[in-house]
Amino acid sequence: MPEITRRECLKLGCAVSTIFAMGGMPNLWAKNDDRMKLGIVTYNIASSWDLATIIENCQSVGIEGVELRTTHAHGVEPTLSKSERREVKQRFQDSGVVLWGLGSVCEFHSDVPDVVRRNIETCKEFILLAEEVGAKGVKVRPNSLMEDKGIPVDKTLEQIGCALQECGKFAAEHGVEIWLEVHGKGTAHPPYIRQILDYCGHSSVGACWNSNPQDIKNGSVEEYFNLLKKDIKSCHINELWKREYPWRQLFSLLKESGYSRFTLAEIPSSPDAERVLRYYKALWEELVK
Repeated sequence: MPEITRRECLKLGCAVSTIFAMGGMPNLWAKNDDRMKLGIVTYNIASSWDLATIIENCQSVGIEGVELRTTHAHGVEPTLSKSERREVKQRFQDSGVVLWGLGSVCEFHSDVPDVVRRNIETCKEFILLAEEVGAKGVKVRPNSLMEDKGIPVDKTLEQIGCALQECGKFAAEHGVEIWLEVHGKGTAHPPYIRQILDYCGHSSVGACWNSNPQDIKNGSVEEYFNLLKKDIKSCHINELWKREYPWRQLFSLLKESGYSRFTLAEIPSSPDAERVLRYYKALWEELVK
């Protein structure tokens, strides 16, 4: 590899200085950026970090984006005022770290209609928040089946899908996506996620791949990945050092499908979190080659 000359180095320095003079690093979520990117979910590695710490640590490690899970120390919640929302958006824009998504805990499987309605309305609040802070999407989840209450599986899947359709329509009006996490007791089964998305049938609603043991069939994730491939809009990953999960295959399948969005590390907290993230990033870079 040829060495960079002093003149080239000075040019690069000038370019970087110009970027910061214009208001910080450019937003990394660019339409012409076809790389798969590494981000974090604040659950649990950054659950105790305030917003300034999240941004500072992401910049330091080279983590490009973040999903802010609700109830954590960052405080980005639907209770924020209009001015506070503008401030959050500006802080991310100035930093170059992408506010990729908001991790709600909205769920729509309950057999109590009022509970489902409250979750739909809460999801709408997160959609408005996402629009105003500049997040791409809102993560929701299925969390259970209702078989123990005598409710057929298919009825619960249809109910979740119908609730998601309402949320998806509202999200589309505000330029936001809904990401259904592959999550929950029974509902983490990818064919059930497929049924939910088919019942929903709205283009603003997609799947958040969650890297669960349930994804694996005969040592491979290919069958279930292909089942959801066309609808994967976000992706959670976890402990990359665990060999039980075929990480290299997952990343290859994502790249082959044209996925150029975030894979978000959802890993345990650590007293030396920045150091852990540096090792994590190095391993991720090796696995996505």
